[in-house]
Amino acid sequence: MKKIHKIIVTGLLSIVCTMGYTQQDAQYTQYMYNTISVNPAYAGSRGVMSIMGLHRSQWVGLEGAPRSQTLTLNTPIGNNERVGLGLSIVNDEIGPTDETYFDIDFSYTIPTSETGRLSFGLKAGAHLLNINLQELSQFNQNDALFETNIDNKFSPQVGIGVYYHTNRFYFGLSAPNLLETNHFDESTTVSGSDAVSFLAEERINYYFIAGHVFDIGSDLKFKPAVLSKVVFGAPLQVDVSANFLMYERLTLGVAYRWSAAVTGQLGFQISDSMMIGFAYDRETTELGRSQFNDGSYEVMLRFELFKKYNRMLTPRFF
Repeated sequence: MKKIHKIIVTGLLSIVCTMGYTQQDAQYTQYMYNTISVNPAYAGSRGVMSIMGLHRSQWVGLEGAPRSQTLTLNTPIGNNERVGLGLSIVNDEIGPTDETYFDIDFSYTIPTSETGRLSFGLKAGAHLLNINLQELSQFNQNDALFETNIDNKFSPQVGIGVYYHTNRFYFGLSAPNLLETNHFDESTTVSGSDAVSFLAEERINYYFIAGHVFDIGSDLKFKPAVLSKVVFGAPLQVDVSANFLMYERLTLGVAYRWSAAVTGQLGFQISDSMMIGFAYDRETTELGRSQFNDGSYEVMLRFELFKKYNRMLTPRFF
């Protein structure tokens, strides 16, 4: 079966290399806890130093399937909490491709009302790309397209974002990387045929995120949320989620990724400073019905450092 998997991945990557492709950022089901990775204006918005780690394994059981790891830190600077700083490290793997992102985030917040805050953010960082073509099972062992690996190819990143929130509502618009980088663009001749061009191109990912918290009872809160991602040349992605917080501790929810997957979500506030979250996605496409696909998993852990005067009395959803 592993040979079959490699043939599938090889075929996909051959199409990628010969026809060109548009790269998209990694997707997350628990996006409401991982906003800093896509919107720099979120930095410092929680009012405390927040450290979050997240791991996602997608399409478990399919060899070469995507895996992502994210580590973020963001905190307000100064007593007035108008300036926020953040750091994000993201690693994405799919087949023979490994990408690592290092980003620094800066935000400035303007109070708009007693509870409203409008933040503007900038993101600057670096992207490293590795492609180990020797991992592929090649139909033609002399294929010139697969002779040279890509090792730590560097490209800069610059992003922007805006984020508004109150104690009950939030929305944000962002583009984490405004630079459309061509990682490599070469031509070669394969087996005496015409020259073939292959391209790995970064396209701008535009994000919209929003959510609201409703009180249903004294010990039950409801929060619907939506994340939309637009990339020109790729299908529109829309994630809609509905989470319930019970007794300020337990979070249960469901989500739907438009024409792609359904999800179950679970979170638990272990203490005032620590929260753990888990999500499971099941594809609604033909891929989800494959015997090689056991679904997608996410695990998230968030730890926050409080000062005596800004201890968060009620756990926030966002």
